[in-house]
Amino acid sequence: MEIEAILVALDVGTSKVVVLVGEVTNDGALDIIGKGTLPTTGVKKGLVNNIDQTVSSIHGAIEQAERLSGLRLEAAFVGVGGDHLESLNSRGTVAVSGAHREVTREDIERATEVARAVTIPSNREVLHVLPRDFTVDGQEGVKDPEGMSAIRLEVTTHIIHGGATALQNLTKCVRQAGVRPDELVVSSIASGEAVLSETERELGVAVADIGAGTTDIALYAEGSPFYTSVIPLGGVNVTNDIAIGLRTNLTAAEQLKMRFGSAEARNADPSTEAPVEIIDDGVARLARKSDVTEIIEARMHELFEKIGEELTKNASAHRLPAGLVLTGGGSQLANAAELARDVLQVPVRVASPEGVGGLTDHLLTPSYSTAIGLLLWAARVVTTEDLQRYEPPPRTQNWDRVRDMLRRFFP
Repeated sequence: MEIEAILVALDVGTSKVVVLVGEVTNDGALDIIGKGTLPTTGVKKGLVNNIDQTVSSIHGAIEQAERLSGLRLEAAFVGVGGDHLESLNSRGTVAVSGAHREVTREDIERATEVARAVTIPSNREVLHVLPRDFTVDGQEGVKDPEGMSAIRLEVTTHIIHGGATALQNLTKCVRQAGVRPDELVVSSIASGEAVLSETERELGVAVADIGAGTTDIALYAEGSPFYTSVIPLGGVNVTNDIAIGLRTNLTAAEQLKMRFGSAEARNADPSTEAPVEIIDDGVARLARKSDVTEIIEARMHELFEKIGEELTKNASAHRLPAGLVLTGGGSQLANAAELARDVLQVPVRVASPEGVGGLTDHLLTPSYSTAIGLLLWAARVVTTEDLQRYEPPPRTQNWDRVRDMLRRFFP
């Protein structure tokens, strides 16, 4: 089976950096052949706040992925998060050119460029201009107008933009770690690629990726996103609340969250206890499971209320009949979907990423939805662009030495 392209995904999150290496074969399969994961230092709520620490984390994860894949990684599709991200929808209209009045790819690109020409502040940069649908001579809801006879072409696009300095700092870190950013991809859009079905996208659905520092939201209808945003709350806030409520350190609080973690307190057994160290005097005492879950439930209830506000502001109920899909590490708390249903009164499910093979051990969990979604996004990009950009890079020196040794023993 011939390898068509080698792709690299880089997800720089608040709690961890993930690097995935995938190969696209000529039958369309996407297999993971390398991975690297390291705890993140230097990132808070999706934003770089220490260049050197972030570069070190990225570089370490890249080295792990290079060792496992045997490839030298030179470029990557990079995930972007943080509450500096904003979105809007815009329309662009052009006259169809050409003697035969048939819509060409150039006409579609011109219409998209017209839609892109919106006024945004000078300290903002456009990340995505995503065509949603087209209108051809008054005929609405056209998904692909290429080849259709027409005089007038109109496109509706979803535009996502971010703070210029935040994007520049992230790009600087990636470059200093030795990798060229191929494209910056908004994290919620990447997660949607990994966990949403085509049916959900068509019906109308919201995806919420609950990370450590932020929750990334994207709303879909008729097959494409129409609203994206970021809520500056995540799993770290839950951990902080436990530490404050039980007067303990963050490490102990995280351990309690992992052991007793549940988004609903009503079924927690108050007789279940665990030792926890008091932060001011170092004396250990027992923490009840019911106390921990009450703290978790309060913060998760607040998060789901904020998600509900986003849904209410930006989508009427009939536009999201598929409800809400939760993913990300924070969605793995027990009973998260049940609490979300109670708060939002919509269908809710917790989703893991799909659509990849290969070295997927420990990766097909909600924590890796963004990283795998970046690979899936990249795989879709290479089907419409020049594949030479993504041909397999040279092997690393370590791999070359192993290969030469094998040739000596097995000529």
